[in-house]
Amino acid sequence: MAMTDLTIAKEAAIRPIQEIAQQAGIAEDALELYGKYKAKIDVNKLPKTTKDGKVVLVTAISPTPAGEGKSTVTVGLADALKQSGESVMVALREPSLGPVMGVKGGATGGGFAQVLPMEDINLHFTGDIHAITSANNALAALIDNHLHQGNVLHIDPRRITWKRALDMNDRALRHVTIGLGGPAQGVPREDGFDITVASEIMAVLCLATSREDLKERLARMVIGYTYDREPVTVRDLEAQGALALLLKEAFKPNLVQTIEGTPAIIHGGPFANIAHGCNSLMATNTARSLADVVVTEAGFGADLGAEKFMHIKSRKGGFHPDAVVIVATVRALKMHGGVDKKELGAEDADAVRRGIVNLAKHVETIRQFGIEPVVALNRFTGDSDAELAQVMDWAEAEGVAIALTEVWGKGGAGGLDLAALVKRQLDKGADFGYLYAEEDTVEEKLRAIVQKVYGGADVQLTDKAQKQLAELKKYGWDALPICMAKTQYSLSDQPKLLGRPEGFTVTIRELIPKLGAGFIVCLTGDIMTMPGLPKSPAALNMDVAEDGQALGLF
Repeated sequence: MAMTDLTIAKEAAIRPIQEIAQQAGIAEDALELYGKYKAKIDVNKLPKTTKDGKVVLVTAISPTPAGEGKSTVTVGLADALKQSGESVMVALREPSLGPVMGVKGGATGGGFAQVLPMEDINLHFTGDIHAITSANNALAALIDNHLHQGNVLHIDPRRITWKRALDMNDRALRHVTIGLGGPAQGVPREDGFDITVASEIMAVLCLATSREDLKERLARMVIGYTYDREPVTVRDLEAQGALALLLKEAFKPNLVQTIEGTPAIIHGGPFANIAHGCNSLMATNTARSLADVVVTEAGFGADLGAEKFMHIKSRKGGFHPDAVVIVATVRALKMHGGVDKKELGAEDADAVRRGIVNLAKHVETIRQFGIEPVVALNRFTGDSDAELAQVMDWAEAEGVAIALTEVWGKGGAGGLDLAALVKRQLDKGADFGYLYAEEDTVEEKLRAIVQKVYGGADVQLTDKAQKQLAELKKYGWDALPICMAKTQYSLSDQPKLLGRPEGFTVTIRELIPKLGAGFIVCLTGDIMTMPGLPKSPAALNMDVAEDGQALGLF
């Protein structure tokens, strides 16, 4: 029987979480157990420390259906650094049930580079995302109750921007009508659902640095506008306390472990093509206070998650990456070189060569931030020597540090070369700098991202976006950083433009202020905040055995 992520996870020797906590320097009274192998960390009970761990950010080329294995490399690199004698922790996002049931089937790494317990993490884990769903929908209920009970704030039902949420891909809920059935059923209006990981509350939880900061961010969230076009916030509804209460336990980071026993904090999970795509600041800062090196990741390619890590998370957190790893695979590079997914099994070194332009752009992008990246060439079993040589030879010619990485099949041992290159970069340090200043105009920020990160020519705002920009300036919200909502498959806003497109213009169709999160979401293309399921969802292959073991999680 072929090894799968699930069978490998089931056969792994998982240790009691108290042992992992002790190894990480977490006192027993700071640990809140969720069974034998999961726990929450009460950061207020951690020992006061001056430790300020270095951050290694793992990102990737523009993703393709061929797979890149970013989470797998993130976990494998942490294990490799541990084998190399480093004090290390890994910090990851929590998987959303929507993608797990839809396309991915699982999101905890793979092979011998996984976090455990894999089944729990991929399903309900410690209930954080459910708590965010509840807080989001409690706010929605309070808004509609306010309308029903007299609407003293004069909220315009046509201009309510707050949506309900569900942690599932469900396209039927994108646009709904509520309050039908007569006066006793509420005020009729149009509404809709976002997937929970696209909720502003998810972003708020992931960017808050304390409970006080959490409540203040919740209070700042805009839920709609009055009949006089003035913004209405959660503070106006006096609901921030109730929302913070619902998030009381979810705000605490979760402790688990890798297959090799490296401590792992998994907390928060905003989408990277809609929100900022990084795990929580609480998780990263907790790990930095406990370990010398923290390996973390940002969603999708460097044009999305990594850019947002730099401009949003780093700014809010007061730190920056000390090293960046860009994950690439031969299979994905072949797709960027024009090969159809069905033909990826055939050797095609020329296609790899053509597809390297995508990797080259992401290397160029990270260098613009003042960091010399390390490339992890994540090896798949079907990769030929000639195909691998194309990438290795290119890297040598361009002066790019690269390591052939085999952590899926070998765990940390398959990432020792990568770990050595990362350690060398950590020793060198980075001359970090942002690509735009906070005081730049929205147009200047957008142009900086489009031209410097995407390699495009210009940016264009629709008439609707122009009107929204005028509102942002009117209310003084235009000084916030930008959070681009863009397809993950292309550097452009057109999903089918693979490789390294040039000369394109990115069209911004909407500008949505997220005052609690502290950024402006800029919608491009046909990006949806509620995804749909594919024709053959991963859920159709899932089941549970008589003994309670999960079946069909990748």
